[in-house]
Amino acid sequence: MYPNLYYLFKDCFGVEWKGLAFLNTFGLMVAMGFITAAIVLSKELQRKEKEGLLHPREEMIMVGKPATISELFINGLIGFLFGYKILGFFFGRPEDMNPQAYIFSREGSILGGLIIGAGMIFLKWWDKNKQKLKEPERRNVRIWPHDRVGDIIILGLIFGILGAKLFDNLENWDDFISDPIGRLFSVSGLTFYGGLILAAIAIIWYGSKKGIKTAHLVDAAGLALLLAYAVGRIGCQVAGDGDWGVYNSAYISDASGQVREAGPGEFDQALKQNEAYFLYGKVKDNDTTVTTVTDRVYASLEKVPHKSFKAPSFLPTWMVAYNYPSNVNKDGVKIQGNEEEHNRMLPLPVFPTPFYETIACTILFIILWLIRKKIKTPGVMFGIYLIVNGLERFAVELIRVNNTYSIFGFHPTQAEIISSCLVLGGIALIIIARNKKLA
Repeated sequence: MYPNLYYLFKDCFGVEWKGLAFLNTFGLMVAMGFITAAIVLSKELQRKEKEGLLHPREEMIMVGKPATISELFINGLIGFLFGYKILGFFFGRPEDMNPQAYIFSREGSILGGLIIGAGMIFLKWWDKNKQKLKEPERRNVRIWPHDRVGDIIILGLIFGILGAKLFDNLENWDDFISDPIGRLFSVSGLTFYGGLILAAIAIIWYGSKKGIKTAHLVDAAGLALLLAYAVGRIGCQVAGDGDWGVYNSAYISDASGQVREAGPGEFDQALKQNEAYFLYGKVKDNDTTVTTVTDRVYASLEKVPHKSFKAPSFLPTWMVAYNYPSNVNKDGVKIQGNEEEHNRMLPLPVFPTPFYETIACTILFIILWLIRKKIKTPGVMFGIYLIVNGLERFAVELIRVNNTYSIFGFHPTQAEIISSCLVLGGIALIIIARNKKLA
């Protein structure tokens, strides 16, 4: 596992650059997901523009004005926050504080913030001053839908994080009530569907305000979301962020992290040996009992979720049973002989569901990308996206560990409920679109 780039460079190039610990691999892949989404969305909007399905809008803008006080203030504030955290990280981070905790803490460098903030103010003033006219004037400019992709992506980022946090705290309400500030500002705890729902509302509102036909916008956005999600899940897999499946009882792992097939009764024996971890979230390190970072504590060993599946001979074992060594959450038992900061692994291997989702969503994206030009009715492509996304997520929830709700004797997870709604919503959207009720 590579919780941050320090571990990646150490493993691949044999160098130990501690400064790279600041760059979390999960965050990096999420950023790559947004870049991927921007590229796909832009290309689809441009294609629809060439086909005459989307049109530009003329807007009046003021050019030649010097930088305003509000523009300088915003740039200075952004620069201050950036310098406060980044320079503070390299020159003032406490040794016992991990990078993720530091970013979401109050710690930082005031001097670093002032230096970067002042630099950002100067750059804004200089850029505006270069374009300053003796008499500022209003000009009429033509803006195409694809020119607004940057704004759309920023809206998706902001409201996606807000929605993900909101739905995660709703799903883990007891944890939120016990520590609301910690849950709100924690780097962990993001629910994809919460982000999808809130971001979709914000983007549709923005598109409508800018004269972009909603049906065509969401058709393009569905393709972008599918591939972006596949890329983001790479981060979950590589960092080991806790979004894995249930335990695979066909395998066990030893103290050094090697996974092998379990013999008769060995899985139950391994559960018993790690009873403190499964029942109390505690493990023993060098004869000292410590609390491990896990939210999976069960009422009894019989309640530990697991399924048995042996990998076919042509597949590597890790594709069906993986113990996420050096995971970013520091979840599990200590790896024998490993003294790094992230030196834990799961006591028993699990199904690597982020890997499955990356493969599934990539394949689905390729299929939808190949058929997109054949679908002429606006809204149908987004309906298909909702259906395949809902089915994919519902399937993976069958082997994922999540909190459940009790509804009329059934115990679905939040993701299963929402994915079922997405499938039904997708079917309804296609029916409505084919009846020509979408503009």
